[in-house]
Amino acid sequence: MKKYTEIKDISNLSETIKEAISLKKNPHEFETLGKHKTILLLFFNSSLRTRLSTEKAARNLGLEVMILNVNDAWNLEFEDGTIMNANTSEHIKEAAGVLSQYADIIAVRAFPSLTDKEKDQSEWVLSSFEKYATVPIINMESAMAHPLQALADAITISEFANTPKPKVVLSWAPHPKALPQAVANSFVEMMQLLDVDFSITHPEGYELDPEITKKTSINYNQEEALQDADFVYVKNWSSYSDYGKILSQDKHWMMTQKKLGTAKFMHCLPVRRNVVVEDAVLDGTNSLVLQQANNRTFAAQVVLKQILEEL
Repeated sequence: MKKYTEIKDISNLSETIKEAISLKKNPHEFETLGKHKTILLLFFNSSLRTRLSTEKAARNLGLEVMILNVNDAWNLEFEDGTIMNANTSEHIKEAAGVLSQYADIIAVRAFPSLTDKEKDQSEWVLSSFEKYATVPIINMESAMAHPLQALADAITISEFANTPKPKVVLSWAPHPKALPQAVANSFVEMMQLLDVDFSITHPEGYELDPEITKKTSINYNQEEALQDADFVYVKNWSSYSDYGKILSQDKHWMMTQKKLGTAKFMHCLPVRRNVVVEDAVLDGTNSLVLQQANNRTFAAQVVLKQILEEL
């Protein structure tokens, strides 16, 4: 693997999932693989699970870890030909080149604006690092994708599936804030690659990018969509067509134990209790949220292992 910025960077998904599950049995088996090598975790936005799981995965492989929280402290310029006489003090060309001298792998986390669809879709931060860095880039969640989370989700479903072709439903849920489509986008792309019966349910107006959903079944009736589901992945996302807007906060879309039935419940976390999902579901025996969070380490570790093997 040369990089991991999108799911299609995985050359053999089934083998990668098996390898990740195998790593869980002996996380330190390849602890010399990253010896004398360094990974830089670069955060333009805050992180908890992604930061800690990626750092743990790196250390399991013997990598040295550097972490840089950018936020507003490092004003980078990403446009070409700009006269930098305003608030930006360093161009991505120099910044990426310098960081590539300090690290063997660079992992980047940068959220969308949710105001400028065209700019967000261009993945201007992530793609700039891909363009100007000279080392492998890993996507720790970008404007439109979260491939590390999607890989952890695939690992989780593979571990807990009780049928050869489980029914998996991605369900929208209400949330008081406008959230990105990144997690949902990558989950959809991942499910399209697995041997699952997959569908999406959400209120009208919350359709994701049709270039991503493609021919995936969409049902606007949540309870109908959830019938006989084996796995239910719940996530909020803001509108794609009316970009970044909250069109509905319909409480009836909250996931309840009654609607879930016997299905396994999945969510990427953090989650707002009794807004997105009721306590009974999160505290119930069918909740897989902690197992998902644990698999974030091994999703990152298998990606790093495959990248290190080609350095």
